[in-house]
Amino acid sequence: MMTLVLASTSPYRKVLLDRLGLQFETAAPKTDETALANETPEALVTRLAEAKARAIAPQYSDALVIGSDQVAVLDGAILGKPGDHETAAQQLRNASGREVKFLTGLCLLNTRTQQAHVKLVPFSVVFRPLSEAQIQYYLQQEKPYDCAGSFKSEGLGISLFERMDGDDPNALIGLPLIELIRLLSSEGVDVLSSQTDTSD
Repeated sequence: MMTLVLASTSPYRKVLLDRLGLQFETAAPKTDETALANETPEALVTRLAEAKARAIAPQYSDALVIGSDQVAVLDGAILGKPGDHETAAQQLRNASGREVKFLTGLCLLNTRTQQAHVKLVPFSVVFRPLSEAQIQYYLQQEKPYDCAGSFKSEGLGISLFERMDGDDPNALIGLPLIELIRLLSSEGVDVLSSQTDTSD
C-alpha cells in the first residue's frame, strides 16, 4: 500500500480527509502562493494544488500526495483570508445578497510515476441580505478570520446563505471529497474496501 499524504497543514482539510477512514500523513508544503501576472483564479488554484503536491513529493518515493488550493471570488476579484475582524466584516458586507464563487484546485500526485491528476471543482453560495448586526454577531460567534470568504460553512456560517450550488459541499471547506474519491480510485485505492491495489 502506497503512503497517502495530505500536502497541507489545514485542520479543516485534515478533518475532511479523516472522514474517508484512510491512514494518511500530513506534510507542510513550502509554496509561493503569489498569483502570476494575468493569471485567472481558475489557473491559480489548479497550479498551486499541483505545486503543493510536488513540493513535498521528493520526501516520498512511493506515495499518493494530495494537494489542494482554494480561492473565493466576488466580481472576478479574489477574496483572501481576512485575518482580522474588520476585514472579515467588510468581506461579508460586500457579499451580502450576492453570489460568491469558490474555486478549489485538487491534485493527486503519484510519486512513483510522477503522474499528477489535477481537477478544478467549483462551488457557489448566494448570501442572504445581511444586516450589520447580523454580521457582527456572526463574527463574534465564530471568528472565521482564517477562512476565505469569512465564514465556516460547517458551523453557524450556513445561516449566512440563501442558496448553495455545486456538486460537493466539501469543496466549500477546501477538500472536494467526491472528486478525490474518483482520483484515488483511478490509482487503485477504493475507500469502500479494505483491499486496495496500488501495485501497478
